[in-house]
Amino acid sequence: MTYLDYQATTPLAPEALAAMLPWLESQHANPHSPHREGRRAKAAVEVARDQVAALLPPGGRIAFTSGATEALNWAIKGTTGPIVTLATEHAAVLDTVAAEAARGRQVTILPVNPDGVVDLDQARAVIQRGTGLVAAMLVNNEIGVIQPITALAEIAYAVGALMLCDAVQGYGRVAIPETVDLIAISAHKIHGPKGIGALWIRDGVDLAPLMHGGGQEAPGRSGTLSPALCAGFGIAAQLMADRKDEDVAHIDRLWSLSLDRLGPGWTINGSTEHRYHGNLNIRRSNLDVNRLMSDLRDVAFSAGSACASGSGRSSHVLRAIGLTEAGARSSIRLGFGRYTTETELRDAIDAIVAAEAQWP
Repeated sequence: MTYLDYQATTPLAPEALAAMLPWLESQHANPHSPHREGRRAKAAVEVARDQVAALLPPGGRIAFTSGATEALNWAIKGTTGPIVTLATEHAAVLDTVAAEAARGRQVTILPVNPDGVVDLDQARAVIQRGTGLVAAMLVNNEIGVIQPITALAEIAYAVGALMLCDAVQGYGRVAIPETVDLIAISAHKIHGPKGIGALWIRDGVDLAPLMHGGGQEAPGRSGTLSPALCAGFGIAAQLMADRKDEDVAHIDRLWSLSLDRLGPGWTINGSTEHRYHGNLNIRRSNLDVNRLMSDLRDVAFSAGSACASGSGRSSHVLRAIGLTEAGARSSIRLGFGRYTTETELRDAIDAIVAAEAQWP
């Protein structure tokens, strides 16, 4: 099996697994317990917290969560005032702001240009004094487009609004501006375990709790933490820092290889200039995606966000950049990264091109 679905999830790093195993096999104490074993577990959590924080701006604190979905829900529901967000955001943002709108909170959803990048003049016209929160994704999960988060944060700051950055796809890969107020991240998108994420909260920013209980995480998140998941997250973050240059060079080679092998007739969805190269979302006229997936069962790729699979809907991101329904349904996403070899990517793309070419 050739795995080309890195935006849905990434393979677990062997080093992260090794860090987790002791806490799964024999070190089972609750990190919130006061006895010696509890304190050992707490120490492991704090080491992981520092490792995760090393890739985030200074001047904030981290609360571990069950994942980025919880982090985004908390950031949005824990704030007040009108919300401004983008049409290409993840469902964890769009569905949450829709729920807030149903409760009477004002929500404005900005369109994006055909390249997937927000128009900053439109943003300035909408983000006005009284706006409570601006929410935008650093790297889009479906088309890999990088938004001008620094500029959006400056606009938000000028009117006294908070800036929420969904950095799930960009964390450890693309610089996160230091001017944001809230950052959501997830371990399993950086070769860490599933089931854990975090919300970074700038010092001085107070959020209403999303869940009530023991308040184990100082910023106001309740629930018993898993030392195993925290340890795996921490090592995965450390590897992202240690291997950054190596990973970037490898992914750039894979990107170039992909474009060389695809040949004519394929169009890249979204900006090619403002983009993370580990995400290649492409379309071909009248491509039968379901048939392609059936013909190439040994290649794991995507037709869109894993979170919307089975919904029967075409990608809202592709429609937001102006694609027709047919165009959106004729698109596939190839996601690759650290553990993708050049040989397997070349062979997979050649198989995709050959399969499509033999259809009538």
